This record gives sequence, structure tokens and C-alpha cells, in this order.
Amino acid sequence: MKRRSFLKGLGAIPVVMSVGSLSLMAKDSKKPKSKNAISFKKALEVVTNGKGAKESDKVKLIVPEIAENGAVVPVKVNVDEPIENVKSIHILTTKNSNARSADVFLSPRNGKAYFATRIKLGGTQEVVAVAVLKSGRAIMAKKPVKVTIGGCG
Repeated sequence: MKRRSFLKGLGAIPVVMSVGSLSLMAKDSKKPKSKNAISFKKALEVVTNGKGAKESDKVKLIVPEIAENGAVVPVKVNVDEPIENVKSIHILTTKNSNARSADVFLSPRNGKAYFATRIKLGGTQEVVAVAVLKSGRAIMAKKPVKVTIGGCG
């Protein structure tokens, strides 16, 4: 009889442990994922000094429609403005915990307002390129990127 009651008690331990871990996971989900976490809205506000950005045909954003590996997504940005007019190019993402993927500050020595890199995407989301002009105005372009796992949609 003692052995049977002991085994019943052991069966209750995993249930109690799982309930405890679920409550800990709920508490952790409310915390920011990292000390560098910044939302897309806040990142856009910081980059444009609170002025916002308008979509423009002058910003050419080239990203794949489907990325097989979210860890290395190629991004190219070309701004159809003289280099003297472009202060910086910023690449933002809408759903990563840190929306700021790249910040590039330009000078006339760069020759033209062009930038290419690879960024990490945590899932399907929009990639946004923001060009800040010397006048303080910001223009942007955005495109959605579908991230697949192992190439399967």
C-alpha cells in the first residue's frame, strides 16, 4: 500500500512542475526580448527626428519576395538623389525585436547613395528603407518578405 501511494505522488509532480513553468513563461513574455529591443514605430520616430517619412519612388529597395533563410536576407537600397542631398540610409524591419537593422551615414566621397547588405529576419514581415535628406526630410520604400523554413512555404 505504501508503494502505491508513493507512485501516485510521483505522478502529481510533473503536473505541478508544468503549471509552475507555464506561469514563469507568462511572466517572461511580458519582458522585452533584449536590452536593445525597439519597435518599428519608435525606430522610425528616432531616425526621422519625429517627422515621419513619406513613401517615394526615389528610394529603390531590392529584397527577395521569398527568403529561404531568414538569417541572411540580401537588401539593396538606391536613392535617386545627388549624394550631396542624402545624409543617411536606414534599413528597418516591422516585426524584429530590434527594428533597426542597419544605419549608414553618407558623405559626398561615397559617390552615390547606394547601400547593400544582408539582414536577419525573425519571420515574415516588411523591410523598410528610409533615406534621410540633408534638408531633414525623410523618404522611404517598403516591401514584404516571406521567410520560409528550409525553402518550404
